[in-house]
Amino acid sequence: MGDVIVASVARWCFQHKWLVIVVWVAALLGVGAAGNTLGDAYSNAFSLKGTESSKVLELMEQVVPERSGEVDTVVWHVDSGSVRDDSVRQRIDPMLAKVAQQKDVGTVVSPYEPAGAAQISDDGRTAYATVTYTKLGNDLSDAQGRLLIDTAHTAKTEGLAVEVGGNRPSASEQPLPGLAEAVGIAAAAVVLFLALGSLFGMLMPIVTALFAVFISSSAIILLSHAMNVADFAPQLASLVGIGVGIDYALFIVTRHRKGIVGGKTPQEAAVAALDTSGRAVLFAGGTVCIALLGMFTLRLNFLNGVAVASALTVVITVAAAITLLPALLGAVGMRILSRRQRRAMAADGPRKAAVTGAAARWSSFLERHTRSLAAVAVVVMAVLSIPALSLRLGASDQGNNPTSTSTRKSFDMLADGFGPGFNGPLTILAEAPSAADQAAVDRLVTDLKSTDGIAYAARVPIKNPDGIVFVNAVPTTSPQDKATSDLIVHLRDEVVPTAEKGSSMQAYVGGQTAIVEDFSTVLFSKLPLFIGVIIVLGFVLLLIAFRSLVVPLTAAVMNLIAAAASFGMLVAIFQWGWGGSLAGRAGPIDAFLPVIMLSLLFGLSMDYQVFLVSRMHEEWVHSKDNARAVRVGLAETSRVINSAAVIMICVFFAFVLSGVRVLAMFGIGLAGAVALDAFVLRTVLVPSLMHMVGSANWWLPSWLDKRLPHLAVEPAADDSPAGGTPGDDDLRLTGTGSRAG
Repeated sequence: MGDVIVASVARWCFQHKWLVIVVWVAALLGVGAAGNTLGDAYSNAFSLKGTESSKVLELMEQVVPERSGEVDTVVWHVDSGSVRDDSVRQRIDPMLAKVAQQKDVGTVVSPYEPAGAAQISDDGRTAYATVTYTKLGNDLSDAQGRLLIDTAHTAKTEGLAVEVGGNRPSASEQPLPGLAEAVGIAAAAVVLFLALGSLFGMLMPIVTALFAVFISSSAIILLSHAMNVADFAPQLASLVGIGVGIDYALFIVTRHRKGIVGGKTPQEAAVAALDTSGRAVLFAGGTVCIALLGMFTLRLNFLNGVAVASALTVVITVAAAITLLPALLGAVGMRILSRRQRRAMAADGPRKAAVTGAAARWSSFLERHTRSLAAVAVVVMAVLSIPALSLRLGASDQGNNPTSTSTRKSFDMLADGFGPGFNGPLTILAEAPSAADQAAVDRLVTDLKSTDGIAYAARVPIKNPDGIVFVNAVPTTSPQDKATSDLIVHLRDEVVPTAEKGSSMQAYVGGQTAIVEDFSTVLFSKLPLFIGVIIVLGFVLLLIAFRSLVVPLTAAVMNLIAAAASFGMLVAIFQWGWGGSLAGRAGPIDAFLPVIMLSLLFGLSMDYQVFLVSRMHEEWVHSKDNARAVRVGLAETSRVINSAAVIMICVFFAFVLSGVRVLAMFGIGLAGAVALDAFVLRTVLVPSLMHMVGSANWWLPSWLDKRLPHLAVEPAADDSPAGGTPGDDDLRLTGTGSRAG
C-alpha cells in the first residue's frame, strides 16, 4: 500500500509539474509574507522550577520588579588619571542622562551617586553604571540594545574608552544571518557538480533544499508566536534543513539518473526513484523528527521550541523531496544527465551500470582485511572519544564574543578593573522577616567575606515590607571557571542558612552564574533518560524495517560511538582551547548543546545506516549470501553516502563563519560527527562487523517476526536485485559525469 501511495504521488507530481511548482512558489511567498508581517517573537526564556536560582528570580519579580528585568552595564576606562576627574564626568553624566530616558529603562545607578560608590575600581581608572530595565531581556528588542551601545559610544574620546555589556546588547551585536548558509550552499554546489557532472543535476538538490529552508524559516517565525522559540533556532534549523535537504534530494536524483541511463523514460525513472530511494528518505526523515521531538522527554520549555522548529524544517524538507523534486525532474527532463551521458545514450543506447572503480575495490579489500581494519577504526574512535571524559557543561558568555564587539570589550574591562569574578556575581536572597533574621543576614555577610573564593560581599540597600534581603557576592574566579561552580555548591551546602539546616531564615543562591549551574545540573541529570529514549526508538524502527536484532543493535552502538567522538572533538577544541582563534576563549560546552546534537546525530546516523543496510538487506533477500550482501551493499552505496557526507560537512562547517560560539560548536561538532560516521563507521567498522557476524546479521526469532508489523524501507527495484540501490555508480567525486549509471 505504501509503495502504491508513494508511486502515485510521484507520478501525479511529475505529470502536473507546473501546478506543483506554482503551489510551492505560492507557499513560499505566502508563508514568507505572513512571517514578515507579524515579525518574530523569539524568546530564550526558560524555567527551572524547584531550583534556587529560579526561586530568586520569582521573589525578585514579586518584591522588586524594577530590579527583576534586564540589567546592562555601561563601562568606562581612562588610560591615565581617574574616572573621577571632571573632564570624564562632563562626558559621562550627560550620556547616562540620555540612557535613563530610553524606553523601558527603570533605573540607572551611576558610580558618582552614593548608591553606586562601589562601582569604581580600586585604582580609580575603571567605573561602570548599571542600567536596569523594567522588562526581561527576551522582551526587549535588538534595536534597544543597539541604541544603548550607540548612546554610550557618544561619550568616547581619546584616552576614554566607553563600552556596554549585557544580554540584549550582546544579542544586538550578532552578525546578520546568511553568510554561513551562503558559503555552505556554494560548497555543496561545487561538490554536487563534481559528483554529477551536470548543471541541472547540481541545481535540483539545491533548489529543493532552498525552497524547504526558506518556507520553514518563515514558518518558524510564525511558530514563535505560539510557543517559546530560542533566537538561535532559525539558524540551527537552516543548518539542518540545508544539510538533510540536499542529501535527501541527492539520493533521489542519483537513482533517477540511473533509471534513465538504464533505459527508463524520465517519468518512469522518477516514479521508480521515489518508490525506492524516496521511501528511504521518508523513513530517514521520520527518524530525524522522532529524535528531535525526543527532547520533549526532558520537560524543558527552552528546548521544546528548538525541537519543534527543527522537526518542522525536516518535515517540510521531506515534503519538498517527495513532491517538488519530481515536478522539477519533469521540468528538466533528459537534461538531468550531462551532455556526455546524453551523447553516449544516443550512440550506444541504454546500458546498465557495473559497480567498478574505487568503491568496488575498497569493498573487496575490506572483505579480505576485516579484523585489522575494524581494529584501526576502533582505535581512531576511542582516541577521539577520550576528551569527552572531561566534558563540562556551562554556558558561553560575553567573554567568548569576538574581541571587536562592545560587549567583549566591556567584559574584559570589568575583569581587569574589578577581578575575573565580577562578570558573574551571585545574588543571595534571604527571607528575613524578623529582627533575629536580619541579624542572621549580617552574620551571613560576614561568613561570605571569610569564605574562600569570595572576593566581595555586601547587602544591597533595598528595603521592602516583606523583609526580603539581597546580598551581592562576587567570586574570585570567572563565571566559566570550574572553581566558581564548586563555590556555588559549597555556599548552598555549607554557608547559606536554610530551614533544613535548622535556621529560621531561608536563603537562596541565585544570579546568572547560578542559573547556568542549575540548568547544567538539571539537564545532565536527564541525559540518561533522553539517550535511552532515542536509542530504544531507533532500535525498534530498524528492528521493524530490517527484521534483524544485530542491525539495530549495531546502529545503536555506532550512534553512541559517533556522539562520544564528536563530543571529544568539541571538548578539545572549545573547552581545552586547542582550536585557537577558531574556538575563541576556552570555556565549557553550552549545556543544551549535547541534547540537541544527540538528537541530530541520531537522526543523521540513521540516514546513513538506512541507505547502507537497505541495499545489503535487499541483496541478502535475493542471494542469502551475507558476504556478497555486505560487499555489494557497501560498493553500491559508499559513493553516494560519501558524497552526501561531504556536502553535509561543508554545510555544517560553514557555520563557523556565523561568529556565534554556540553555532560554531554545532557546526564543528556535526561536521566532525558526519565525517567520522560516513568515512569510519559506515565505510569501515559497520561492514567489518557485519562480515564477522555473518548470516546472524539477519536473524530474528520467528515468534517475534510474526508479531512485528511489516515495513519495507526500500523495495527491490524492478530491474534486478543488483540494480536496486539508493546510490549508484553514477556518482563520484571526480570527473565530469561522463560515466553512465
